Amino acid sequence: MVQGSLRGTRMGANSYENESYVEYAARQQVRYDCAAGHTFSVPMSLEAEEIPFTWECRCGLDATLYNGVAPVDKNVKVPRTHWDMLLERRSLKELEALLEERLELLHGQRAHKKSA
Repeated sequence: MVQGSLRGTRMGANSYENESYVEYAARQQVRYDCAAGHTFSVPMSLEAEEIPFTWECRCGLDATLYNGVAPVDKNVKVPRTHWDMLLERRSLKELEALLEERLELLHGQRAHKKSA
């Protein structure tokens, strides 16, 4: 009896939900202009805190926000490298002296191993 009522419905393949009681978020159309002359709009939420200044166009170029103000680049602090931190502690003369000392020590160890 149950089999007869489900005939032809392909259980799991189709969804019987509909969007009749769904309330969508408020949206705005944001317009972008491409350098190749394309113009398109992207729907975004009215509650969006930041609207991106650039958006990728269908041609692959970056499109800019229509009547948008370019964001100001922040001064990014360049990360210090190991070499930078080393130069803060020692001068080049000191480093060269340490290098010579270590090389002499290594050459002495090799000479000792060859004689043994």
